[in-house]
Amino acid sequence: MEKVPELFGSMVFNDSVMRERLPRDTYRALRRTMALGKHLDPAIAGVVANAMKDWALEKGATHFTHWFQPLTGITAEKHDSFISPTADGGVIMEFSGKELVRGEPDASSFPSGGLRATFEARGYTAWDPSSYAFIKDKTLCIPTAFCSYGGEALDKKTPLLRSMEAISKQALRMVHLFGHHDVRFVNTTVGPEQEYFLVPEEMFNKRRDLLFTGRTLFGAKPPKGQELEDHYFGAIKTRVSAYMHDLDNELWKLGILAKTEHNEVAPAQHELAPIFTTTNLATDHNQLTMELMKKIARRHGLVCLLHEKPFAGVNGSGKHNNWSLSTDTGMNLLEPGDTPHENAQFLVFLCAVIRAVDLHQDLMRISVASAGNDHRLGANEAPPAVVSMFLGDELTAVLDAIEKDAAYDAKEQPLMKIGVHILPRFPKDNTDRNRTSPFAFTGNKFEFRMLGSTLSIAGPNTVLNTAVAESLDDFATELETASDFNAAVHALIVRTLKEHKRIIFNGNGYDDAWIAEAEKRGLLNLRSTPECLPYLIRKENIALFEKYKIYTRSELHSRYEILLDNYSKVMNIEAETMLDMAQKEILPAVESYERELTETALAKKQLLPQAGRMVEERLVEKLSALSCSFYQKMDTLEAALVNAREQKDALALANYYHDVVFAAMQDMRVDADQLEATTAKKYWPYPTYSDLLFGVQ
Repeated sequence: MEKVPELFGSMVFNDSVMRERLPRDTYRALRRTMALGKHLDPAIAGVVANAMKDWALEKGATHFTHWFQPLTGITAEKHDSFISPTADGGVIMEFSGKELVRGEPDASSFPSGGLRATFEARGYTAWDPSSYAFIKDKTLCIPTAFCSYGGEALDKKTPLLRSMEAISKQALRMVHLFGHHDVRFVNTTVGPEQEYFLVPEEMFNKRRDLLFTGRTLFGAKPPKGQELEDHYFGAIKTRVSAYMHDLDNELWKLGILAKTEHNEVAPAQHELAPIFTTTNLATDHNQLTMELMKKIARRHGLVCLLHEKPFAGVNGSGKHNNWSLSTDTGMNLLEPGDTPHENAQFLVFLCAVIRAVDLHQDLMRISVASAGNDHRLGANEAPPAVVSMFLGDELTAVLDAIEKDAAYDAKEQPLMKIGVHILPRFPKDNTDRNRTSPFAFTGNKFEFRMLGSTLSIAGPNTVLNTAVAESLDDFATELETASDFNAAVHALIVRTLKEHKRIIFNGNGYDDAWIAEAEKRGLLNLRSTPECLPYLIRKENIALFEKYKIYTRSELHSRYEILLDNYSKVMNIEAETMLDMAQKEILPAVESYERELTETALAKKQLLPQAGRMVEERLVEKLSALSCSFYQKMDTLEAALVNAREQKDALALANYYHDVVFAAMQDMRVDADQLEATTAKKYWPYPTYSDLLFGVQ
């Protein structure tokens, strides 16, 4: 077996490969493009393409593809071989700079939300030099952006790249004000922790709900769930360990910094966490991680479930987005420093994030909205739908003292002076991990915990980058004209805290009292996807994204339409699947069991005519009543789906699915789960929760 250092990045056209294979001038030009976003000379693209091709062929690749991230939420690729015909009937292997830089896939079947007419099928993929090419399944994959014929972004990567440029520009202004003139750019860095479930493949294949929707639509509570909390960080089962080892190797080949793996709280649930990297790379890597998780699970006779809530009654799966700001010189802008000047800078950046999250709580909530995540948020394993920030008691006390110009009692903690001497001192790295907080400060980063496990991290980070860029822009504009910089910094921090401290909450987010308190503070409680999506196209939000050139008005409206459409389609698929399972499998199974019970009762009565009412008769009576109720609820759900066609627009349809169809689905499930609990196991048509959650040995 290869050693990890030799294995790591072996299938990536990374910096060391480029330095070895490219002419010095070409390498320098490409590095300048990657670091600073400069345009690449087309002549250089040809040299890079030829080197990529030679390297890929040596690694066994036969095809190339522009690998992109359309608005489906997953990745897409169209493969072309390197072969070109020769005059003598043979082939040569070719790959041009033009093929590297731009592709032309058919965009007709990708969601566009009205950005293009039906007859305008053409779309373009454009090489993203800031993300390394890699080899997957004997194919050279070139990370690209994806746009329409008219130039509108049809993907998740393009707005993310725009937001990274916007926050770098505004953060640079701020760090230069603090005297760091050697800094050339600022990167947002992310480490997305990925939660998932593993279930036996043979059981997965027997459940239509898992096959069609990724979650169980029916399922009685098992005798044991996660009550004992004995799975969390427990010994990893041999079969799961083999899977994790295989997954690590494949991820490391692609240069993905998989670092930590462990059992999560729920039975059959696990987590993988990577080391931080730039947001663009982290987004690409997380998409690849999810793809490989599912593919490699099949090698081990397992299925990886990435749905946010695959099982009712046990924890769902999230994706914790650990976000920070770092300069190209290695300075973390969200880490308290060792000098007064560094700590003044830290406070300014901290306040920029506080202001951004408070002003744009609606966008933060929208960025994680989906039908699947609606099941998870607020369900005692994830933050509530109310966006708030956790800073820890000590840091919050410091900020309170700053706001009031009051003394701060540090309670014998290690102390530091901050940059402006009239401000109090505060302890360094005194933080906690509040699992109920949507957005928690954890020492030198923020952990955005509302993301669902299937979600691309591109959207939430685009929102976060843009919101913080706006605050930094406003702060820098104010400080650049200040006659007394220190006094201006102090005034800025105090004013920001007074205006935006409502977003800071360090308590229990699951407590009903917090929901009432949040309402008093004026915080939004957008509990469902249809409820929050209209905020995306509000005038002020369109203005924000247009100002920083992240989205155009039409691009925002397209995403609004796509998200609504996706929500309704997901709900419709789930409802149709429930009806299909009920009609074709659940009711026939219950009827078969009732028949056996009836025949047994009749046989007993013949043998024991004086025995009175048989237990089988009581069971038949119970099952019959449940079956009748279940059938009536099936009719209600079926009628609700028919009436859905009468809804006049996308928002009305999404609200109808949430308010009417989903309610009918929930009612139907109650009876189904009671039927499962009463029916003999040999008749029940599906693997149970006990089978699925405890079936991997």
